[in-house]
Amino acid sequence: MAPTETARRNHDQLFPGKLPTLAVTDPELVEIVNNFALDETRRYGNLDTKTRLMVQLASLIACQGLGEYKTMLGAALTIGVTPVQVKEIVYQAVPYVGMAKVSDFLTATNQILTDHGVELPLEGQSSTTPADRAEKGLAVQEIIAGVERVDAMRAAAAEDERHFQDYLAGNCFGDYLTRGGLDIATRELLTLSMLVSLGGCEPQVKGHVQGNLNVGNNRARMLEVITALLPYIGYPRTLNALRVLNEVVPAAETV
Repeated sequence: MAPTETARRNHDQLFPGKLPTLAVTDPELVEIVNNFALDETRRYGNLDTKTRLMVQLASLIACQGLGEYKTMLGAALTIGVTPVQVKEIVYQAVPYVGMAKVSDFLTATNQILTDHGVELPLEGQSSTTPADRAEKGLAVQEIIAGVERVDAMRAAAAEDERHFQDYLAGNCFGDYLTRGGLDIATRELLTLSMLVSLGGCEPQVKGHVQGNLNVGNNRARMLEVITALLPYIGYPRTLNALRVLNEVVPAAETV
């Protein structure tokens, strides 16, 4: 199987002047993967290249694909994803993936940004203070999840578990989702990408499918994102994501 013309063109856009590392030892696999990831799946929908690269970076953090992340980060910077946007993707992974898994990706990101001549640290994007992080975080949580859903979660929490609801408002949403650099709609696509890619998070995927709807990302947009992730996360997690999406927004509905 030879690389298609579209796959070649897209590869040259993302990786100008570079050959895939495995092209010498595994040319057949490289051709199969590139034709699928850089041609066939890209024909579906109208997802712009910058958003495609951002959700793929988020996905690669979640599934711990450090080598591929480094490669795709170079491509993201090449096509215009900004250093601030890159850093915000990594930062947002912390509450969903955990700092233990994000640490190596942050180190790699800093090295690649430095290699590209970016001076660190970047301008801060925090918009909260210790005094207002919980209030502002709760406000964003209510936008994404809906006031009724947030109220129900807080009301249903056992007395000895209520601190987790406070952490969600103040830390997950207050410390991270209120930051600048990315809008809420993009952040929700990133969250969905990470949860889908983690695997075993179907209840949270379901909540954030609804969250995406609440901030303006419709079924078509989410299908474009899931399709973009398929070459990197495989079919089982992709099909699980589709099942959850269909539970919230059946194919016959248009939202």
